Amino acid sequence: MTSCVLTKVCADFERRFAEFAFEPGFAAAVDQHVAEIRERLGAHSAGLEPPAPDRAALADYALGFVDALTETGWHEPVAYDYAVCRLTALSYLVRRHRLVAPRT
Repeated sequence: MTSCVLTKVCADFERRFAEFAFEPGFAAAVDQHVAEIRERLGAHSAGLEPPAPDRAALADYALGFVDALTETGWHEPVAYDYAVCRLTALSYLVRRHRLVAPRT
């Protein structure tokens, strides 16, 4: 189950990484979300290279976030909103730290 939710989030939101090149505001927002998620999960350090977040903790967080979005009836907009930034940040953390196998 741990890998399933992370794999699903990545499948749905890693395509948004391409937008970083022409949407600097989006890239900055996602960076802030990455920092907030690291802080929330205790995956921060004073070093230059932050440690990988715990995969199970990240999956639990992602599952709770996706469940809350489902309960509110959220649908992904063409642009970006708080949820898109958060989900893209989750995807970034998963891919950056190779927490699940990449899609082929």
